[in-house]
Amino acid sequence: MNITIHKNGQQLGPFTESQVGEMLKSGQIALEDLAWTEGMEEWKPLSSFEHLQPIPSQASPPTPLPLPYKDRSVGLTIFGILTILLGCLAGLFVPLMLFGQMASSKPTGTSAPISTILPVMFIYGILAVALIWLGIGSIMARRWARALLLIFSWCWLIMGVFDVVFMAFILPKTLANLPSSGTTNHPAVPAAMMTGIMVGMFLVFGVTFVILPAIWTSFYSSRHVKATCEARDPVIRWTDGCPLPVLAICLWLAFSVPMMLIAPLVGHGVIPFFGMFLTGVPGTLFCLVVAAIWGYSAWSMYRLEQRGWWLTLIAFCVFMVSGILTFAHHDMLEMYRLMGYPEVQIEQIQKTGLLVGNHMAWLMAFFALPFLGYLLFIKKYLVRK
Repeated sequence: MNITIHKNGQQLGPFTESQVGEMLKSGQIALEDLAWTEGMEEWKPLSSFEHLQPIPSQASPPTPLPLPYKDRSVGLTIFGILTILLGCLAGLFVPLMLFGQMASSKPTGTSAPISTILPVMFIYGILAVALIWLGIGSIMARRWARALLLIFSWCWLIMGVFDVVFMAFILPKTLANLPSSGTTNHPAVPAAMMTGIMVGMFLVFGVTFVILPAIWTSFYSSRHVKATCEARDPVIRWTDGCPLPVLAICLWLAFSVPMMLIAPLVGHGVIPFFGMFLTGVPGTLFCLVVAAIWGYSAWSMYRLEQRGWWLTLIAFCVFMVSGILTFAHHDMLEMYRLMGYPEVQIEQIQKTGLLVGNHMAWLMAFFALPFLGYLLFIKKYLVRK
C-alpha cells in the first residue's frame, strides 16, 4: 500500500508503509499529519492508520540495508560542468540574435521591431540561467538538480525528435528557394553544395537534439545517480513533493505564465479566438485569463489535486479548438501582419509554404495528441479533493 502525506501545505510521497513507519520514528512526520491512500474518500490523520503506530525501539525490526549502488559523484560533476557550458551557450544566443536582427535589416533598409524576437530572447535567457543553476546543483549532487535535469533532458529529447522531423519537411523547401541559376551578384548554388548543406544540418540537429539529450537522460535516470544524490543530499526537497511526470507538466504550465504575460507586449495582443484574431485590449485580457488558468493549474497539480488536472484538460481542449477553427480559415501570415512583422520577413516565411493556408491547423491538431495522451498518463498520480 502506497501512502501520500500532506505536511506543511505540501504533498509528499507516495511512500510505502515501511518508509512511513521509519519517517514516524525519525520525527520527519507526525501522527497528526494528514494521509491518503488508494480507495479513501478523504484525507485522514496518520493516527487513524493502526498498523502505522510507531513501534517501540526494543521491538523494532532490523532496518533493511539499502541496495548497493555505485557512487556517481564524478559523473555528476562532469555532467554539471557540461550543463553549465550549455547554459553559457544558450546565453550567447541572446546577443547573437540582437546582432542578427540588426544585420538582417541592412540589405532591405527596413528594421524589424525588437518585439518580434523578444519571446525567443526571453526563452534563451531563462534557459541560460536555469542550466547554469542546475549545473551547479549537479556538481553539488543535489537531489532537486537531478530531478529537474531529468525532466529537462526528457523534454529536450522529445522536442528534439519533433524538431528533426520538422526540419525534414521545411529544410528541402527552404533550400529549393535558393537560386538555381547564377547572376553577377548572386552566383548559383551547386547541387552538390545544397546536398552537403542538408546533410550537415541534419547531422548537427541529430547530435544536438537527439544524441546529446539521450545521453543526459540515460545518465540522470540511472538508479546509481539517484542513490548518490539521495545519500549526499538526504533532506527532502520541493521536487519530492510530487511525482516527476506531474512535476514536469507543472513546470511547463508555470513557464507558460510569463510567456502569456509578455505576449501582449510583443504581439499587440494578437490571439486566435474561434475563427478570428483578437487584438488590442480584448487580446490582452484573454492572455491574462490564460496566464491565470495555467498558473492555478500548475499549483493545483503540484499539490496532486484532480481539479487542476481537469482545469488543464478542459482549458487546453477549448484553446486548441479555438486555434484550429481560426487557422482553418486564416493562415499564420495574417497573424504575423497583425503582430507587426516586416513584409520582407513574412515573404521569407511564405516561401517555405509550411505556414500557408490551413497547415497551422493541422500542425496544432498533430501536436495536441501527444499532450492529451500525457495528461491521461499522469491522472493516476492525482487524488480527488
